[in-house]
Amino acid sequence: MNPGVIAALVAALADALRARGRFIATAESCTGGLIAGACTDLAGSSDWFDRGFVSYSNAAKSELLGVEPAAIAAHGAVSEPVVRAMAAGALARSGAALTVAVTGVAGPSGGSAAKPVGTVWLAWAWRDGGGAVQVDALRQHFDGDRAAVRQATVACALQGLLDRVDRPHR
Repeated sequence: MNPGVIAALVAALADALRARGRFIATAESCTGGLIAGACTDLAGSSDWFDRGFVSYSNAAKSELLGVEPAAIAAHGAVSEPVVRAMAAGALARSGAALTVAVTGVAGPSGGSAAKPVGTVWLAWAWRDGGGAVQVDALRQHFDGDRAAVRQATVACALQGLLDRVDRPHR
């Protein structure tokens, strides 16, 4: 992934969030803070970036974001129910109007037949006009080595935030 692509996504996201007076938060597992890092690489990001949660371990997902241990046990950390809970947890535990969460298998090991290396779940959460939490989730498979999977995840997460910046927020 070209670093210029990520920088351009961050710049566009920053402009969109500033124009709307909104903040985002991140909940990251497989990217280990790279999304938050990309956002805060831009000077002035405190105008639109609230906070980032790095929840690499299962215990951290539960403690920091409120993910139920039973959901992790039943579905695995790399799953739709877990990433949805991560995104909703970040929304509940921040001042953000919009959040993104990611969990995946970046490799080079840790994959399985059901969840091969490169499998990533992403979710974005926001409140609708009535205040109810809404969450979109997406499963992706990114090719390449660990660095490539993580960078592709960052770009996808940022693009998803940009795509959802006009959703109702409360």
